[in-house]
Amino acid sequence: MWRNSWDTFTPFLAFPAEIRRVVYTTNMIESMNYQLRKVTKNRGHFPTEKAAIKLLYLAIRNITTERGGTTGTLGWKACLNQLSIYFPGRFTLI
Repeated sequence: MWRNSWDTFTPFLAFPAEIRRVVYTTNMIESMNYQLRKVTKNRGHFPTEKAAIKLLYLAIRNITTERGGTTGTLGWKACLNQLSIYFPGRFTLI
């Protein structure tokens, strides 16, 4: 399988280790999905699609980096610095 996907995978190796460490992990994505599921779990159904989107939007505004005692993704600040070098002008660092 990896031989068939090698051409797709190798561009990932061109990034510095700081970026690769953050990109290959899905911890933050899983945390976000967990928090969105938590908000929608007890709602049953929504009267309209717009109502569901509004609830998810409000939930996204309140998402925290805390889950299960961990805070954020390890190495995120170093990753952001490297991304700002690789992709200048795409975002501003806070």
